[in-house]
Amino acid sequence: MTDNFGGQREAEMDLDKLRSMMLGNAARHLYFKPLSPNDNNKNQPYFGADFSSLNIIPTGDLVAARSTSRKDSVSNGDMIFKAPVFFSWMDVSGKLYSAPHAQLILYPQYPEVRFSGFLKGCEQKPSVLMDPNKRGRDAGRVLFMGVREDGHVIGYLASPESVVAKQSIGLRELPVHGLFHEIDIESKGPEGSTRNILLKELRRVHELEWITGKRLMPDRTPVECNSPNCGGYTLEAELGITPNGYSEPDFLGWEVKQYGVDTFENINAKVVTLMTPEPSGGWYQTEGVESFLRRFGYADRSGKADRINFGGVHKYGNSHKTTGLILTLSGFDPKKGKIKDASGGIVLETHSGEIAAIWHYSKLIDHWKRKHAQAVYVPSLSKANAVREYFYGKRVKLGLGTDFSRLLSAIYSGAVYYDPGIKMEDAASARPKIKRRSQFRVKSGNLGVLYAQLEEVDV
Repeated sequence: MTDNFGGQREAEMDLDKLRSMMLGNAARHLYFKPLSPNDNNKNQPYFGADFSSLNIIPTGDLVAARSTSRKDSVSNGDMIFKAPVFFSWMDVSGKLYSAPHAQLILYPQYPEVRFSGFLKGCEQKPSVLMDPNKRGRDAGRVLFMGVREDGHVIGYLASPESVVAKQSIGLRELPVHGLFHEIDIESKGPEGSTRNILLKELRRVHELEWITGKRLMPDRTPVECNSPNCGGYTLEAELGITPNGYSEPDFLGWEVKQYGVDTFENINAKVVTLMTPEPSGGWYQTEGVESFLRRFGYADRSGKADRINFGGVHKYGNSHKTTGLILTLSGFDPKKGKIKDASGGIVLETHSGEIAAIWHYSKLIDHWKRKHAQAVYVPSLSKANAVREYFYGKRVKLGLGTDFSRLLSAIYSGAVYYDPGIKMEDAASARPKIKRRSQFRVKSGNLGVLYAQLEEVDV
């Protein structure tokens, strides 16, 4: 072991130095996990019995892959998920060394997540502390992971003798994300936590009372927003969030969800749109949206001429009375709450089993882990006179500790459902106008099924 990854200098590393070095490398979040004897380069460090570690560790795109190891194969198939991690090791001087083959491997059949490839191809690395024939089974080792806003993950492995390992293991009352504990990287104390900053901002917005509908342009210039769906845009504008079409949290790592209510006294009866992902397969994807609408859609029922719609609440296992399609879960075991086939997905299918649309799990897990690790749900009132205005409530819901399997179980139970708003206008023309909107939704009173902890807070 070199002096950069051990010896006297490493033993003197403390928490303040580690924070400073992580901040110097642009990390904005800091997590740690005490390692067990089996957490080494032979057995792959264990990151949890569910997918909760994906909520804090950024990855590249998840792909379904066939396992190359016989021990990884199971009777129901040997498909697994793999996701690259943009990962570097940091030495005691703060220098980074890229580990180009680092990845997370998700075994959905168990389920569990493991870390792999973290030493391969790396110029300098903590080899001895990860070698099961040397110190790779020592108790007291601690793995730290700093996360940057660009998705780069910085790893630091502390030996049992180091001050920082002993300090971290002795910490109490830290936020927990699966097997990882989160340390306040800037040591601001509770007043500086992202939770408290968020609640302080939501209180400010609530006290503004009626706010004219608006949205922020990419250059952060506010413009008027007067359509019925401007409640979310207006709240985001007040929080300084520009509308985005990518799957990243909105505000300091929190996903911000607004939903309309009739009164602030009853905030549990309205519907929340959880996500709007496009199908990744089936007729919708292979033949196109226009062909999908002409085959599975229906003429507008309000009498609008030359318009084809595809909408309505589609719940698990039920044939929709208008579209005739059935929402199912391919490769999911509802009794165990586990994915048994990584190539499966949420499916809309005909009675004969033809797939009209499918949302593959590999695509949805990636979306869910980024957007719902921690979320806030904010009720709002609206009124439309000359301009549309919004008033945001003081009772908000904070969701913590989600996992993709919770979403699938909620779909199976009917709590979460597919409620699209897809349409085609000027259907008889050569260039019809098509609007895509695939929505998965839930009643606000049922949000608790998606999180380990759902807390209602008066801001």
